Amino acid sequence: MTEVWRNWAGNQSARPARVVAPGSVEELSAAVVAAGAAGLPVKAVGSGHSFTAIAAAGDAVLVRPDNLTAVRGLDRGAGTVTVESGLPLHRLNRLLATAGLSLTNMGDIEVQTVAGATSTGTHGTGRDSGSLAAQVREVEIVLADGSVRTCSATEDPELFQGARLGLGALGVVSALTFAVEPMFLLSAHEKPMGFDEVLHSFDDLTAVNEHFEFYWFPHTDRCSTKRNNRSQGPAAPLPKFKAWLDDDFLSNTVWEGACRVGRAFPGAIPTIARAASRAWSERRFTDEPYKVYTSPRKVRFVEMEYAVPREAATEVLRELKALVERSDWRISFPVEVRVAPADDLWLSTANGRDSAYIAVHLYRGTRELSYFTEVEKLMTAHQGRPHWGKLHTRDAEYLSSVYPHFGDFTALRDKVDPERRFANDYLRRVLGA
Repeated sequence: MTEVWRNWAGNQSARPARVVAPGSVEELSAAVVAAGAAGLPVKAVGSGHSFTAIAAAGDAVLVRPDNLTAVRGLDRGAGTVTVESGLPLHRLNRLLATAGLSLTNMGDIEVQTVAGATSTGTHGTGRDSGSLAAQVREVEIVLADGSVRTCSATEDPELFQGARLGLGALGVVSALTFAVEPMFLLSAHEKPMGFDEVLHSFDDLTAVNEHFEFYWFPHTDRCSTKRNNRSQGPAAPLPKFKAWLDDDFLSNTVWEGACRVGRAFPGAIPTIARAASRAWSERRFTDEPYKVYTSPRKVRFVEMEYAVPREAATEVLRELKALVERSDWRISFPVEVRVAPADDLWLSTANGRDSAYIAVHLYRGTRELSYFTEVEKLMTAHQGRPHWGKLHTRDAEYLSSVYPHFGDFTALRDKVDPERRFANDYLRRVLGA
């Protein structure tokens, strides 16, 4: 029997019928055809960083990404890089840096595979620059019949609209071409602020900074804010010891211990939150983008994140704070708030509207699950769109009401995968049977 697959957080698992690790698009195509002949579904997995069951492959052929990691081409003139789907983002970032290039924007971790990150809508924060999928210029995908299709804005544009952020529902992505640009520097300014102060200045902070985000610590009035803007230099990276102390030891080792104490003694969480909110002091540094955007995340948790219209952000956040204050919850993890510009990807959480992302987290093993339930009610009251890879209970009926192009995507799915070769329980819920 095959081994049980589990995601990073440990909250999703599945036992596949078969596991394959193709080393080429031809081998991937053959695996899809063989699965079809056996009447088995096919699910590709990445690094397992989704909290939903989007990649769960129970009684299916599980496609591992380990051997699809090649860099196929770098075109400086066109400003593009083409890589295979299983390449982890941390390797892509360093390969680009060696070549004097960079992605324009990225999320705050870099352990995902490129296909896993784009297919679930992974994003960072940006006034003008969007998600990883919004930076994709071409997709190579293996469809249910084993055919290999390459699509772009000019070649098979309908498939391109769906496949850039396709949830694994249309086929197995085998390669992606990203837009890249010459290496630049980002100047980071991290500063504590009060909750009311941040919300009062939210529109200005998101307008004047290329990348703004903040963390609010429940049970306190304190926030940690981050502003990242392009800089002419010179580079002024954090000293290695300071970077290790802040971003690894305090943010991971010490924070893990604090979360364990809070899980065992929930009454201590408000005190821990007040101490934690004061542990992140003001700091400035300038470095290459991936060293500013990303940081290690070793403490395991589960997460829910919703995108709401940007203009509703401060109202939603005030309601969220009031919700926490009138409850008996004890929430150890901060609430993360980011922004993104409107884009045209059919299933992007930012499709057609400037968006604010509000993410709530629970340390693994925490029992405050009603926290997610009530937060979801709040988000959906404001036409919120759930992150595809983070916990939510929405179904196709709700999602079709908040995505203008939901019907376009499901019609494309009917066309390229009528037998639902790439379906699983999660996709049947969010897209319909």
